[in-house]
Amino acid sequence: MAYFYFHASTRKLLSFSSSALLVINRSQTLKSNPFHSKINNPTESKIKNPPCAINSTIHQLCIQGRLREALQVLHSADQQRKTPDFVAYSSLLNTCTQLKALAEGMRVHAHMVRNGFEQNVCLGTKLVNMYAMCQCLENARQVFDKIQKPNVFIWNAMIRGYAWNGPGVEAIALYYQMQETGIHPNNFTFPFVLKACAGISALQEGKDIHHHVVREGLESDIYVGAALVDMYCKCGNLEDARQAFDKMSQKDVVLWTAMIAGYAQNGHANEALTVFHQMQVVPVKPSRASIVSILPACADSAAVKQGKEIHNYVIRNGFEGYGNVGNALIDMYAKSGSIKTARQVFDKLPQRDVISWNSIITGYGMHGHGEDAIVLFKKMEEVGMKPDYITFVGVLSACSHAGLLDEGWQYFDYMRQDHCIPARVEHYTCMVHLLGRTGHLEEAHSLIKNMPLEPDAGVLGALLFACWVHINVELGKRVSEWLLELEPDNAGNYVMLSNIYAAAGQWNDVAKVRTMLKGRGMKKSIGCSWIEIKNKVHAFVVADRSHPQSSEIYGLLENLERQMKAEGYVADTSFVLHDVQEEEKRYAICSHSEKLAIAFGLINTSPGTPIQITKNLRVCGDCHTATKFISKIASREITLRDVNRFHHFRDGICSCGDYW
Repeated sequence: MAYFYFHASTRKLLSFSSSALLVINRSQTLKSNPFHSKINNPTESKIKNPPCAINSTIHQLCIQGRLREALQVLHSADQQRKTPDFVAYSSLLNTCTQLKALAEGMRVHAHMVRNGFEQNVCLGTKLVNMYAMCQCLENARQVFDKIQKPNVFIWNAMIRGYAWNGPGVEAIALYYQMQETGIHPNNFTFPFVLKACAGISALQEGKDIHHHVVREGLESDIYVGAALVDMYCKCGNLEDARQAFDKMSQKDVVLWTAMIAGYAQNGHANEALTVFHQMQVVPVKPSRASIVSILPACADSAAVKQGKEIHNYVIRNGFEGYGNVGNALIDMYAKSGSIKTARQVFDKLPQRDVISWNSIITGYGMHGHGEDAIVLFKKMEEVGMKPDYITFVGVLSACSHAGLLDEGWQYFDYMRQDHCIPARVEHYTCMVHLLGRTGHLEEAHSLIKNMPLEPDAGVLGALLFACWVHINVELGKRVSEWLLELEPDNAGNYVMLSNIYAAAGQWNDVAKVRTMLKGRGMKKSIGCSWIEIKNKVHAFVVADRSHPQSSEIYGLLENLERQMKAEGYVADTSFVLHDVQEEEKRYAICSHSEKLAIAFGLINTSPGTPIQITKNLRVCGDCHTATKFISKIASREITLRDVNRFHHFRDGICSCGDYW
């Protein structure tokens, strides 16, 4: 119910029962008392509204987001045989788009058709936008196709709809079709079509469109430039991305963030950190998106201190309460080895979504805390948060890292039967890894053969890895043949098969595999370990003598080896996968990259300071044993993150319980 009074000085009829202002011309005739006009809703009004009043009322209601009442006015217009104008329809469509109100938008669309507005290209553009926002691309395309004289704006709207919702190839096709009709793309067209190229990794089409950008003189446009950088990055072409970035004379936070994200997402963490620092020197203030983009790079490059500095920036700028920033911090700390800090960030989040829970559960799993991950999962369900398939990947991975076989089967069945979430290949990979690590190789093999999905390289690789751990040559040969059919050009598959033969002492077979590898022009990945000291990341490879402190590093390792032998350490040369003399094997294993990084850390940090190492491959068994001895001899806590998980060494004991 609304009460109105006529304000003489402003010549407006004002409502004092709501925030809406209904503007009515002074010349309108009021059948009821103008000072005390009582109406229940717009359709019951005793005021005989001319079209201009209807349009104004609809417009004002839409501004306030009162879509249902605006549609009631639209309905009353039909009863009074009055036709709304462009402004009314425009307001209604804008509100439907903002609220993603598809059903209401379709009502407005039908009303427009009845009143002859179907060919209005401006309203047609708004209709396309509305349908695209509601992910109803079929209706959007029907509206677009019926416009007889489309302009660049409606072309842009349709291209954007496909770029956002897919298929991206349709957006690219429309882009070329638009030019065939004689309409030139503008600075809005290019970001949309480049987004489509990025979404489907259409690098060649992206390059062609880049040429068109240059032709149209829009290469320096800040939005077009950011779209080019994003497209090249998502297509994996960082060189062209950087060239496009460097050519921009003015760089806003969106452009800087695109370049940072590109480096981080393509595994170039150090470059991402460099660009982030350059951004602050300019200075351009990092946004929340910038923070979310750079935090994964801090974890990937072992730049723990820089991650903490960014966390302090987050706190100073009030970003900590935002879910995506908090989730990124949880992930960064978990991957950086600070699971306790990750949990503190999680506990402080004002609101937790499923990504928050997934991040912390996965984090606990990476650190080998399988039981803690399960406790968190139960708490997640207690608070009413519904797990998704990623949650169960985290739980099953946690069971795998902790060797919790019974619990793994329990949650694998619970996911499918109680939550009706079909098992994906990632879930099977976790189960195969769990079965394989616990010695149930034939059961793991059977699970793969009977899974309703086509096995991928991940699930087969998990079984092949287990064959190496348990030196099962026969099964390893069968799995490797299967795997090489899927990935004939992946050097890692040949290396793993070679390792299985080497572990079994079958050196002739090792030579054959390595000849095959060489014949294909492939090389095995080189082991590399990182450590951050005083905000600088130092990297080492096996037998590395390039570091300025190499003499000190090798001297310390020799001294440590003597002390370790006195404590009972015996070098396990079975992890040297070459048919060489025992002394050569001993030297090779003593110069592994993780040992060099640990020695460097001991030399350059104060006594008692924890040391954290990151390695790109799985830590070998001998280095694992040696690190336990070093942690006890040097009285240091050593955290080693390899490609699979975290190992926390303290007083001669590893958190993994020698299971990894």
